[in-house]
Amino acid sequence: MAVDLETTTDARLRALADPLRAQIVELLAAEQLCVCHLTAELDVAQPLVSHHLRVLREAGLVEGERWRYWTYYRLRPEALHDVAEHLSALAEQAPTAGGARRPCC
Repeated sequence: MAVDLETTTDARLRALADPLRAQIVELLAAEQLCVCHLTAELDVAQPLVSHHLRVLREAGLVEGERWRYWTYYRLRPEALHDVAEHLSALAEQAPTAGGARRPCC
C-alpha cells in the first residue's frame, strides 16, 4: 500500500499546530514518557493527554511501547525530519521581495 506523502505531511503539520500537542512533542524529545508523566508535566487531565497522543500517533509522529503495566511514548524522529524537509522546501521556493507576483485584476 502506497503512502500519500502530502496527506501524511499535512496530517503531521495539523497535529503539530496544536499548542498542547507541540508541548507533548517537546517533552518527548527529551525522554520517553507515559501518560501519567505527561499529565503531571502539562497539568491537564488524563483523557485530554490521551486524546492528543492518539492524534500524534495517527499522524505518525509518536509511537507507544508497552512496558509492564504502562505504555511509554516516544517521538519518531524520521517523521519530524519529513516535516522539516517539507518546510525547508517551502522556504527554498518562496519568492524574494519583488519577484514572482501574480498580476492583479
